[in-house]
Amino acid sequence: MVQRPPSAAVLVLHGGRETGTEPPPPGLLNLPGTRMRPFVRALERAARTAGTGAGPASASASSASASSAGPASATGAGSGVLVRQVRYGHRGWNGDRADPFHDAVAALDALREEAGDELPVVLLGHSMGARAALRAAGHPLVRGVVGLAPWCPPGDPVTQLADRDVVLVHSNRDRLTSPQASQSLTARARRAGARTCMITVRGGDHAMIRRAPAWHRVTTALVLGLLGSGSLPAPVGAALALPATAEATEGTLDLDLDLGAGPAGRPPTAVPPRR
Repeated sequence: MVQRPPSAAVLVLHGGRETGTEPPPPGLLNLPGTRMRPFVRALERAARTAGTGAGPASASASSASASSAGPASATGAGSGVLVRQVRYGHRGWNGDRADPFHDAVAALDALREEAGDELPVVLLGHSMGARAALRAAGHPLVRGVVGLAPWCPPGDPVTQLADRDVVLVHSNRDRLTSPQASQSLTARARRAGARTCMITVRGGDHAMIRRAPAWHRVTTALVLGLLGSGSLPAPVGAALALPATAEATEGTLDLDLDLGAGPAGRPPTAVPPRR
């Protein structure tokens, strides 16, 4: 049977270090990559439940040609959502080199060659990976970005986010990256033409271990909702529709108070899929 190409894709970018030119360790020894595996599994399960089907894949982005080294697994992407993790060539951001950004672009270029110019993609990144996702969002395939505990230095550009959906999810207790910087970026990006929202996870942590089910569920709802393969939480849709002049606080939601997740991380009220 001939396998049809995916109708949408998610590229997952894990965290890393501020500096580090050595390659990440393999397999489970790469702790930032291991941290994202529950999110990949949650996305795959949700896509299958929605009737779209999903299969894991691993994209090597150290060069564009190497990105095709990670095909979908036996479950297959079919005509549904392809979930693909990006491999980095280096462990760190490394200043002006911005190595993970180039890895992300190479993976996106490989997807375009593999599945065509019309494939909608959401970038899902954690910490340094979220910074790379935000920087790479200007790629023609990218529809939106979901950043978890993102690293958002105040001088990073935002013009590439125009016409994209950007949702940043951050714990109010994060001690490694700044939730205030994430909130500031949503306002700057909105003024640059992006549709933005920030969600605060009270009592969470940078590693997303505390309240892990809530992190997994809201992330899955956001990613599939932005792709149009699931229902987007209604308050998030309202925040994304705010005008460019809106204050940063207007587009900031509380996971418990605004989305009704509660301590157990129950799914929030949703609206029909975005198309």
